[in-house]
Amino acid sequence: MKYLLLALAILAAFALAGAIFYLLVKRYFDNQQKERLLQMKIDERRETLKVVTPIRLQAYERMALFLERISPDSLVLRCYQPGMDLKLLQGVMTKNIRDEWEHNLSQQVYLTPECWTRIRAAKDEMVNLVNSSAVTLTDTDDPTRLAATIFASAAQQKPTDSALEELHKEINELF
Repeated sequence: MKYLLLALAILAAFALAGAIFYLLVKRYFDNQQKERLLQMKIDERRETLKVVTPIRLQAYERMALFLERISPDSLVLRCYQPGMDLKLLQGVMTKNIRDEWEHNLSQQVYLTPECWTRIRAAKDEMVNLVNSSAVTLTDTDDPTRLAATIFASAAQQKPTDSALEELHKEINELF
């Protein structure tokens, strides 16, 4: 009986030691697997960033170009042609802004919502600036008066300036 109890105690000690060993080894391998999965995710993220970062930077560049192209100075100089009347110049400028916008719509997926909202507001402000400037003139006025009215309205701050500032700020934060 004494030997039986001793054998059971030894057997229980081996079982307990085996269970502890099993749990430790299982935890070790589980941690190793989690570490490998985490490293794979880190590597995958790094590779994704290698591809996405240049694309994002290009999106910021394209939106900066968009804002420069719809700024009053650039817009008027690019759209005005000798022989145009006031309404035609107004139409060409608003169409140009909308065409530029539609051409760059896909860039929004790479910008923050705040930045995109500011750029969209700048576009809307420019369309409103062109249209409100045209409303103050008569159809028979020279189109250069429309240009002068736009320049005068935008003299203190162009509608595109704050969007460009937001764009620069965001680029500096991200890159």
